[in-house]
Amino acid sequence: MKIHLKALGCRLNEAELEQWSQQFSAGGHEIVASVPDADVLVLNTCAVTNEAAGKSRRLMHRLYRENPAAKLVVSGCYASLQTDEVAQALGVDLVVPNADKDRLPQTVMQQFASPIMPAMATEPGETPLFLRGRQRAFIKIQDGCRYRCTFCIVTLARGEERSRSEADIISEINGLYGQGVQEIVLTGVHVGGYGSDTSSSLYALVQAILRETDIPRIRFASVEPWDLPEDFFALFADPRLMPHMHLPLQSGADSVLRRMARRCKTAEFARLVEQARTAVAGFNVTTDIIVGFPGETDEEWEQTLAFVQSVGFGHLHIFSYSVREGTKAAGLPGQVAEPVKKQRSQTLHEIGELMKQEWLQQQVGGYIPVLWEYGRESGDGRQTYTGYTPNYCKVSVSVPKNSQLGNTVTPTLLLSVDADGVLQGRLSNEG
Repeated sequence: MKIHLKALGCRLNEAELEQWSQQFSAGGHEIVASVPDADVLVLNTCAVTNEAAGKSRRLMHRLYRENPAAKLVVSGCYASLQTDEVAQALGVDLVVPNADKDRLPQTVMQQFASPIMPAMATEPGETPLFLRGRQRAFIKIQDGCRYRCTFCIVTLARGEERSRSEADIISEINGLYGQGVQEIVLTGVHVGGYGSDTSSSLYALVQAILRETDIPRIRFASVEPWDLPEDFFALFADPRLMPHMHLPLQSGADSVLRRMARRCKTAEFARLVEQARTAVAGFNVTTDIIVGFPGETDEEWEQTLAFVQSVGFGHLHIFSYSVREGTKAAGLPGQVAEPVKKQRSQTLHEIGELMKQEWLQQQVGGYIPVLWEYGRESGDGRQTYTGYTPNYCKVSVSVPKNSQLGNTVTPTLLLSVDADGVLQGRLSNEG
């Protein structure tokens, strides 16, 4: 069979796509980039917000329109929360809830596959990761979350915490490195909760990865700040750990954090960021902020603005609160009016853009190793490559047309910041 994989939402969904693609390939099936070419379409949906659920629904319908002859398989959080609705949707042949998604390829192959395994199953080839044009791989280390933040629907969709074994994770990383992958991102619903069900921890897992793999660059997806032990940033003495973490704050007002059932106060968050920046030069902290959480007063909003500016972030992910049925926050009093949320969001976006520009300007003049991802022709016999610094700043460089930078790490002088917030660089051999 020819399989087309599509994901919406978080990096965990991307990591699951990568696992599925490897399992399908091992079973003798081909991963294809084009929807019309596929025999089976697999969609990993998202439901973190109402907007994400709507996007999942629309993409599901679009895939069917683009290839009505293909089998359509839908999984992920939206499919798990709205199973009956998705199962009855036009064109959907199979719904695989999150509880069963680890066996999705086997289920699909059992229901739809030809009993004859294609010859390509026994022939070594490129990993599907490269068929999708990526230089970094997302590694799913766990699923589910034991906490219940009052705004979060994902914990209901994903269920209880389940950690993969260190051996499985290390085997996957070593396999990907053997195929040329330069960078991995450790991801999950509750990354910092890794090992809660296996008497291990994220700290121990990172130590094992550093000890038992040679992967050059290691990153983390979003990690809840309360999960990190006092000595966590000592791990970054190993330069293979990239100096960037996404630590979701959600609000800069302790009273709002209490209503959210968050387990980190603003003072604790500020102390954690200071630890990171003291331990690791150039450490980039990015975060999430929810605007207009139920009951958010003008005073609480001003506290958030002041705290965000006092900490300083390389990037803000800003979400206007939307009611998600099934969460505790949906029943809280004091729902904030949409015009107020819109105005607050606009203000925070402006502040976030200023902070981002300040952060990027601080990078100018540095001579930094960049992992290059892809190139495009730019005329005059040259091409433009883009990639990322260790602290996850996007860089662009112009090189001769015959240069092969993709999936390489190259020292680069950072010269300036363009209008789109991209650092402009120059390779050492470009003079």
